[in-house]
Amino acid sequence: MAKVLVLYYSSYGHVEKMANAVAEGARSAGALVDVKRVAETAPAEVAKAAHFKMDQSAPLAAIEELANYDAIIVGCPTRFGRLASQMASFLDQAGGLWMRGALHGKVGGAFTSTATQHGGQEVTLFSIITNLLHFGMTIVGLPYSHQGQMTVDEIVGGSPYGATTVAGGSGQRQPTAIDLAGAHHQGKLIAEAAKKLFPG
Repeated sequence: MAKVLVLYYSSYGHVEKMANAVAEGARSAGALVDVKRVAETAPAEVAKAAHFKMDQSAPLAAIEELANYDAIIVGCPTRFGRLASQMASFLDQAGGLWMRGALHGKVGGAFTSTATQHGGQEVTLFSIITNLLHFGMTIVGLPYSHQGQMTVDEIVGGSPYGATTVAGGSGQRQPTAIDLAGAHHQGKLIAEAAKKLFPG
């Protein structure tokens, strides 16, 4: 049974919802799945003033735990076209894992959220994927087998590079059924890939 970690950072809960959908998709492929988050690094008074969602139930991840999984799916919101500093700070601690090749050959993927349709979703996905490639991971995106991402009938997230959602300028828009279906599909595909690579 493949072991999958959905590792995320979420300021307002949008990425948290996407993370849970990714996890459900991975479980639907028979994987053993953990959902964990990285710590908030903004000062408490700043997070409170910005109305960050502080009541997230996922436990905090530890960097050494990453080596215990066959697949790691990383999600965080965009920050000016790149991954959020909270996730970057966490991954920056992985030097020891990198040095000993502890993540070589594992399966990886990325998902994100932006405020607008043109807010840097694909660039942010690539900024996450770049980290995973440096760790020696095999990347699985969100192919067009998730056909919902091709619709022009509504605002929709999705990219061949990973699942996404559009949150709105003040975070008022929650992930839609199509967005969550994309996240579910990507989680399933990553779990299936991990199962093929790690059949034992």
